[in-house]
Amino acid sequence: MSTQDAQRIEFLRDEIRLHDRKYYVEAAPIITDREYDLLLAELTQLEQQHPELVTPDSPTQRIGDQPVPELVQVSHRLPMLSIENSYDPAEVRAFAERSRKGLEGEPVEWVVELKVDGVAVSVLYEAGRLVRGVTRGNGQVGDDVTHTLRTAHGVPLRLYGDYPPVLEVRGEVYITNDDLVTINERQQARGEKVFANTRNLAAGALRQLDPRSAAEKMLRLLVHGVGYCEGLTAATHMEFLQQVRSFGLPTTPLVQSFPDIEQALAHCEQLIAQLHELPFEVDGLVLKVNRFDQRERLGARSKSPRWIVAYKFEKYEATTKLQAINVQVGKTGAITPVAELEPVQLAGTIVSRASLHNADEIVRKDVRVGDVVVVEKAGKIIPHIVRVEKHLRAAELPEFPFPTVCPECQTPVVKDEGGVYIRCPNFACPAQVRERIRFFATRNAMDIEGLGEKLVDQLVAAGLVRGYGDLYRLELEQLVAIERMGKKSAENLLAGLAASKSRGLARLLNALSIRHVGQRVAQVLAEHFGTMEALQQATPEQLAAVNEIGETIAHSVWTYLQSAEGRQTIADLTELGFDMTAPKREQPSGSGVLEGKTIVVTGTLSKYSRDEIQEAIRQHGGRASSSVSKKTSFVVAGEEAGSKLTKAQELGIPVLSETDFEQLLAGAPRGESTN
Repeated sequence: MSTQDAQRIEFLRDEIRLHDRKYYVEAAPIITDREYDLLLAELTQLEQQHPELVTPDSPTQRIGDQPVPELVQVSHRLPMLSIENSYDPAEVRAFAERSRKGLEGEPVEWVVELKVDGVAVSVLYEAGRLVRGVTRGNGQVGDDVTHTLRTAHGVPLRLYGDYPPVLEVRGEVYITNDDLVTINERQQARGEKVFANTRNLAAGALRQLDPRSAAEKMLRLLVHGVGYCEGLTAATHMEFLQQVRSFGLPTTPLVQSFPDIEQALAHCEQLIAQLHELPFEVDGLVLKVNRFDQRERLGARSKSPRWIVAYKFEKYEATTKLQAINVQVGKTGAITPVAELEPVQLAGTIVSRASLHNADEIVRKDVRVGDVVVVEKAGKIIPHIVRVEKHLRAAELPEFPFPTVCPECQTPVVKDEGGVYIRCPNFACPAQVRERIRFFATRNAMDIEGLGEKLVDQLVAAGLVRGYGDLYRLELEQLVAIERMGKKSAENLLAGLAASKSRGLARLLNALSIRHVGQRVAQVLAEHFGTMEALQQATPEQLAAVNEIGETIAHSVWTYLQSAEGRQTIADLTELGFDMTAPKREQPSGSGVLEGKTIVVTGTLSKYSRDEIQEAIRQHGGRASSSVSKKTSFVVAGEEAGSKLTKAQELGIPVLSETDFEQLLAGAPRGESTN
């Protein structure tokens, strides 16, 4: 054996582990699949030449040579308890209130996670090496599935970095919808049975005795929880996820934390609307207390912890045929493809249409007219296509040609820079005008009684309305001349229009169909600036500095307000007598020295409780955040500060001691930090 071969083997193992991490954990591959396969092939060949150098954690050892004789049952060192389920936001609020009372009224930060529809497992690492994988079983005892779990490429056989001596993580083994399509195509070609859904396939594959068979099922893992550990330093769930990602373990995506349950629930509704973007199935969302010390104090009932609740929604699936794809133009010009389906019963209703969302989704899911598709309805959201049953594609079907011009006004379309939506850029496009006026009249916008969708269509088609201001110049004689519009209805509409002028700045901002501006953003902007005039005078930097706004929203708002269309619209509505004011948000009672700054507090403080320092930040105009990012202004670090301090140092974010922080509030020069 040459030293050169041994060094090459170690180099290849490290390279492959790096690329596994980039692909499965960071979702940011830096080489092609072909290049990855060549690295693995070279390593396999070298290990065959030098079998004495093969180690259990080598990337070539994911699949064992022999099946296990039977599944062995293993006791969990810490029980894998169930989660209390809720199907209503009111029940989630009640759960959160019980948690708050259990903590004697302390503020509770809530984490929102996707509830992946897979198979729950516990994965144990000792000295950084994979030791065992066990199914949940009855919560106390589960099946040892280490042999099949090793075949999942997202599961590192050896951890990276400064991992604890003993690390047990809890997670979900799953299969993506795209991989199910590939597996079923292969099954069809072999003349074997196809699989109905991803969850049952994952459950069966994980419990197979032969790891070689399991490897064909493309199992993956997402970590979402902590089990028995020795030496773990994380104090919160968000810190835990950050740490295990640094060890090379893939974690559930789109996880965020919120300072109260209302913001967490609002985020839940946004997530539910994004389900179509996910490559895997979810059957709900999970809300959990972020701080581990609060979890300990809350404890558990016999079957479920008191610090975690599942917010579930009913899911229904059906299989049908895609008959056509049509496109619609929205209020911001986005061109949305809509699937026209062979009618099918779903959740007690007949479904004949489903959203395809954007052109990229059609390509990603390879949706073609004539395909057999699986359509899903989850909660209150509109149906969407989950996947194509490509094994049932009888013949070669043509790809859908997405339009290159607006179907309504024939203007060449453009794609958002760095985005997925294709838009008609013509602000005067009749379809956009219709959709903007329709939205302007809705309850959450200007709430114009009597202005329904059909009447909007008639007014736009007749050329009476081309913009918002035209609505308020309508006269009784014009309205009664419209088909099926009586004098009384016309008078009621005019009264509703007059009343809508006094809705205030927040409602108006939401009604104007500015991209990225919904009810919450409109409310924040209105409270911060107080008047439309102040908002128009704000720079992009001043807009972005507002809590909850950020650069993308700021750019969109500024662009609209400074555009010819935006300026004309505001001037027109001002002349018509609109109320464009709002009560300004109550100003902080402190110095305001932290105005516009985002501060993260980490570690154990000697002079403040966590609540006291967060209140001090708020009183002086700042915003307390739970996670470090490029937008963090500075970090206040106490004793035993962990990963947040490390990340701040990596990003070059200033770190303050408690004394530094007090001097800053008092206006004194800040000394050197000792952290």
